[in-house]
Amino acid sequence: MAPMKDAQDTLEPLSGAALIADHVRRLPARPGVYRMLDAKGAVLYVGKAKNLKARVASYARGRGHSNRIARMIHATTAMEFILTETETEALLLEANLIKRLKPRYNILLRDDKSFAHIVLRRDHPAPQVLKHRGARTIKGDYFGPFASAGAVNRTLDTLQKAFRLRTCSDPVYEGRTRPCMLHQIKRCAAPCTGEILPEDYHDLVEQARAFLNGKSNELGETLNAQMHEAAAVQDYERAAEIRDRIRALAAVSARQGVNPLVTREADVAALHMDGGASCVRVFFYRAGQNWGERAFFPRHAKDAEPGAVLAAFLAQFYENKRPPGTVIVSHGLPEQDLLTEALSLRAGRHVHIIRPQRGEKLELLRQAQNNARDALARRLTERASRSAQLEGVARVFGLKAPPRRIEVYDNSHISGSNSVGGMIVAGPEGFEKNQYRTFNIRSSDLTPGDDYAMMREVLTRRFARLKKEQNSGRALVPDLVLVDGGAGQLKEALKVMAELGFAQGEITIAGIAKGAERDAGREQFFLPGKPPFRLPPRDPVLYYLQRLRDEAHRHAIGAPRRRRARATRANPLDDIPGIGPLRKRALLARFGSAKAVANAKLADLMAARGISRQMAHTIYAYFHEEG
Repeated sequence: MAPMKDAQDTLEPLSGAALIADHVRRLPARPGVYRMLDAKGAVLYVGKAKNLKARVASYARGRGHSNRIARMIHATTAMEFILTETETEALLLEANLIKRLKPRYNILLRDDKSFAHIVLRRDHPAPQVLKHRGARTIKGDYFGPFASAGAVNRTLDTLQKAFRLRTCSDPVYEGRTRPCMLHQIKRCAAPCTGEILPEDYHDLVEQARAFLNGKSNELGETLNAQMHEAAAVQDYERAAEIRDRIRALAAVSARQGVNPLVTREADVAALHMDGGASCVRVFFYRAGQNWGERAFFPRHAKDAEPGAVLAAFLAQFYENKRPPGTVIVSHGLPEQDLLTEALSLRAGRHVHIIRPQRGEKLELLRQAQNNARDALARRLTERASRSAQLEGVARVFGLKAPPRRIEVYDNSHISGSNSVGGMIVAGPEGFEKNQYRTFNIRSSDLTPGDDYAMMREVLTRRFARLKKEQNSGRALVPDLVLVDGGAGQLKEALKVMAELGFAQGEITIAGIAKGAERDAGREQFFLPGKPPFRLPPRDPVLYYLQRLRDEAHRHAIGAPRRRRARATRANPLDDIPGIGPLRKRALLARFGSAKAVANAKLADLMAARGISRQMAHTIYAYFHEEG
């Protein structure tokens, strides 16, 4: 693909339809992607076209546009273009840019978290089975996606019970001298210490692979025959072991509910729309098993067509995922052949997009549609309640409109150490947990426990970055900032904002502090230039603000605890070059602790098992600078 960006040569900068018409004169009749930008450089819209010249020209007409599109055209002050070889390539690029840039006027897939898979490795004599997210960097067989971490953990639990495959890392495996606890409770065959022959462990691996590939019926028949054979020769211990494996496999089907009889691999995507909002419920079927479902709530205009919403969702959903062989949809899709071609290109094989009219696939679709309708109904009910709460927040803090983004800050430390600041974000959709941030306090001259200085550092780092983002048009500006504390914390926050160049009142900042006895319900609120005030004890807005404050406290206090836990688990021997699990174990076996190793003489270190003269000098030098 070839990038292409036009610049204006006129003295008076063009905008709106005039700017678009000026670009049309120089555009080729080729496939590509276009971006419309506002005066701040923020991307308003990303679109693709088979013929860029014809598609962009449609925006230059002064009539026939909805009010929403007319507003977008009027706000456009710049356009950027990327040429592609094919329309399919343009569609894939469009989906990528929409997910990355999140333009205001596009249909957006939100909460697109990565899905977990199970990996059965192929690069080790005793393959490990483990949960995996992200790029497929491990050589092995990938099974998934699973809709939740819980679904993965339950399946891994079944694999341990039924097939006793190892889950430990390679360093742990190589360092074992006796079986671990998992072997004692019959969840691992312990190939690490030779408790099972390599060929027998290989058989377990192949059985697990067959199970994950959906051959559970054939596997069940094989295991049942083996159980009867063992019982016939009075090997009752082995028969009981196989019986337990059969029960573990049966429990999976019971937990999954109704599994399809014919549909082996498919995603079912059902859309339900109501009140200008929508829910897409996706069910994952792999290897003839139900591997869970997830609800998504795309952002779009209230008058968006169902087919267009579902098509945009699918293009963005599979932008970073491998599509299955079949995608079952609830609505007809515009440009379905193009989307099919794009998903096939993404999958590396042909993908079918179908809208079934009868049979098992229709039943699966109806189940997904019912779930989508129920999920959207709950969402709308929660949103109505939250909308009333946000209107109350606007009234309490004198905002012109209900806040779209609220940021709440709190600090935490443990006896003056592991100091951190926490930021949470909330808005019309509830807590935006993917926007949460943790700030490790960096100031070396900060007095331990100085809450004012900690708050100052956190706010300076956050809003200095916001200033830079405002200049680039990518800023997420809060409508309301709440700091945990009273007049002192509020004063520090206002001072930071003034130093960074924010105008007074540009961002509303308030403090929230507990009363004298730190009782919930007696909180005091602080606003610049106003006396502290309280809200009525049973005011719903007070309850909402308490939830925000408590969530910020929970987020902030968890960080130093995690840091301390990591520090507690850390061992200085882990940082010494050349010290692996075996040498570490040998040193601890001889000296008893890392502290004793640090105090050991060079001759004593050389006497430890597996420690050469050169390694002893390395260890000694690590703990003694003069060495």
